[in-house]
Amino acid sequence: MPTALRHATDPTTGWRDTRRRLRLLLLASAWLLVALVPPAMAQQAASPSALAQQQSLEQHRIDYLIASVAALKNASFIRNGHAYDASRAAAHMRLKWRFAGSRVRTAEDFIRYCGTASSSSGTKYTIWFADGHTVDAASFLREKLAEYRPDTGVGGN
Repeated sequence: MPTALRHATDPTTGWRDTRRRLRLLLLASAWLLVALVPPAMAQQAASPSALAQQQSLEQHRIDYLIASVAALKNASFIRNGHAYDASRAAAHMRLKWRFAGSRVRTAEDFIRYCGTASSSSGTKYTIWFADGHTVDAASFLREKLAEYRPDTGVGGN
């Protein structure tokens, strides 16, 4: 009987091949775990003080964004077709931030989840200025975020 035919019909040989393939697969998986997981764990195990500093920086950036909205003069924050003054808009963003919880880890997350659109209707937030022009709230917030200076905690020029 030819070898190929014997392997195809002999259940013990087929099982041996399957066990060999499984061993190779397990060996390859173990190698990947050894090679890839330690660097990822090293990143996660960054010093607690560095992690706390990053969280503090993000907290300051978000506070700065909310303060930027609250400081708007002669502007209306349009949410679900209704106009709100700057202080009510800032209060609403703080409320959304509190409800967003752990989804908001960065200022970009804050813009995405709390400053872009209504979570109930999906309608984008806009800011209407006294001179008649409007801007998406997300664009306004990203522009303010780009101006943020961590050393001073305020925007640039």
